[in-house]
This record gives sequence, structure tokens and C-alpha cells, in this order.
Amino acid sequence: MKIIMLGAPGAGKGTQAKRIAAKYGIPHISTGDILRANVKGDTELGKKAKTFMDQGLLVPDELVIDMLMDRIGQDDCKNGYVLDGFPRTIPQAESLDAALAKAGEKMDMAIDVDVPDENIITRMGGRRACVNCGATYHVVFNPTKTEGICDACGEKLILRDDDKPETVQKRLNVYHEQTQPLIAYYSKAGILKSVDGTMEMDRVFDAIVRIIGE
Repeated sequence: MKIIMLGAPGAGKGTQAKRIAAKYGIPHISTGDILRANVKGDTELGKKAKTFMDQGLLVPDELVIDMLMDRIGQDDCKNGYVLDGFPRTIPQAESLDAALAKAGEKMDMAIDVDVPDENIITRMGGRRACVNCGATYHVVFNPTKTEGICDACGEKLILRDDDKPETVQKRLNVYHEQTQPLIAYYSKAGILKSVDGTMEMDRVFDAIVRIIGE
């Protein structure tokens, strides 16, 4: 069961990816985690990646795919895996398909957690963070007992720059331009499934389970 998670930033695909991994006993694979693990482990691929990162450059797609193929070749991936955060563009998807085909593999499904922009801006704009202890809240979905004060440590909460409406809109614009075309790409490949991401989190997961099967 090899699954790619799709969806705009703030759609909740990362949360759902972790839940899929836990339910089906397969690894949740994030390219950010792989990158950090390779750099920390001082692997050959990690050393190559670090030369780009030290210059403030993006790690090239082919290097990311080499790391990804190395990761999915490990024993814990023999029953499948959930990819979260990659691919982000059509060229990345094409390169990934080519690398998988070379290894005699292919993705089974791409699940799109579909949430309209206005819902995402409301969701992310309502998030609040405690810079002291790292706890996160939401003014609507997960409010604190005292408004603006962290339940855990009593410090003031902030709206992070990342969650400000203008920043969120910029991220959404990049998503629509670069990543949304993947929906048509995987639809054409016949492996796209879509769920309504505006539902309550548990209901979104139930819908995903129905798609994958018990």
C-alpha cells in the first residue's frame, strides 16, 4: 500500500498521513525528516545535501529522490508507506515515477484532502502558539481556558507570522501554481482519490479508511 498525500498547506494532510501510518502499520515518510536523518547520520547523500543547504540552496530533486528511494528500500517499507510533502511539482512526480518504475514499483493511490482556500485561511489564522513551551491552540477548535494565555505554562500566546492571512495566501498561491496540477496528473494516472477535508478530523479519517479499505 503505497500512498501519496496531497492537499494545500493547512488542509490537514500531515495529520491524516500519521493516522494512516498508525492504523495500517506502515511508515509515514516526510522528505524533511529523511533529509534531516541523512545529514545527522553523515551519510553520503547527507553530505551532498549539506553542501547545498550550507549555501542556502534547495536540495536538488534528484538528490531528494535518491534519499527517498534509499528510505523506501528499507525493511519497514515492505508493506507500503505514506508519502507526505513530496512530490510537490509535476517534474518531481515524473522523476519519482521513473525511479519507482526502475525499481519495479509504483504508487497505489494519491489521496487529496480537499479544503477551499477560505477555510484554510480561517483555520490557520485562528492558530495560536506559545513561544515559551511550544504548545499550540486554536481560537475556535482548541481554545485556551483563558483567552490568549497558555494552559500549560501561563505565558502569552502569539499569532505566528506563518499563520497570518497574507502569509497563508502567499503559500496557497504557490500551492495552486506548483502543486495543485498534481491532482490532474494522478487523476490521469487513475490513482487519485479525494476526500472532503472541511469535515471534522475523525470524519475525514473515516472517509480515507473507506477509500483504502479496512
